[in-house]
Amino acid sequence: MSQPDITVYFLGASRAIRATWLLEELELPYNLVYSNRAPDGLAPPEFKEKIPALLKKSPTIKDGDIVVQESGAIMDYIIEKYDSKGKVQSSDPKIRAKTREWVHAAEGMFALHGIAILYARWMLPEDSRAALPEMEEKLSRNVRNDLGWIEGHLKQQGTRFLMGNTVSVADIMMQFSIEIIYARKLGLNAQEAGEEGGDGRWPETKKWLDRCMATDSFKRAVKKSGYTLH
Repeated sequence: MSQPDITVYFLGASRAIRATWLLEELELPYNLVYSNRAPDGLAPPEFKEKIPALLKKSPTIKDGDIVVQESGAIMDYIIEKYDSKGKVQSSDPKIRAKTREWVHAAEGMFALHGIAILYARWMLPEDSRAALPEMEEKLSRNVRNDLGWIEGHLKQQGTRFLMGNTVSVADIMMQFSIEIIYARKLGLNAQEAGEEGGDGRWPETKKWLDRCMATDSFKRAVKKSGYTLH
């Protein structure tokens, strides 16, 4: 296996935590090109200029002369090239298929449904703001349905993480999606999020999220990047 020469282009409070967490979990060295967000919440132009991909988005990684953007593609690339022992993705076809469900659902369902609410808050014209509470309530139905799925899975699974008692790529992809839903109250209120005592409406999900963020590899990724959603 060739020695990695990986650079992660990391915008603050972003999905880039997935790339750094995976690299820490696999104990792979990497360089970090970091930027805080601009006052408008977007990536500063000078940071975007450094990203060697046409989309100019974070996360992007560069490994030698290979550039990969998009979280799921980054996961696939790193795992295929550097996880020969199957630490974060099993070689068993049944387990692998279920793992990939979560990898794709992280963006295709959870983030999609949650961030739709965030976009409504940001972009609804001032003369339409009165419609926001009703819009949020309707959009919240998808988020709550999604949270019911992961809650049911964790109860049925009975393990510390989504696919067993060790971290897998399913956890690495899903963590950000669930954290932003909880941190920004996208489809749930403070009581449901467990901020008023207890573990909230989806207790197994809240405990799973806390376990993810308490792992040594996640904490190392946070320390190196300064990542936070709060």
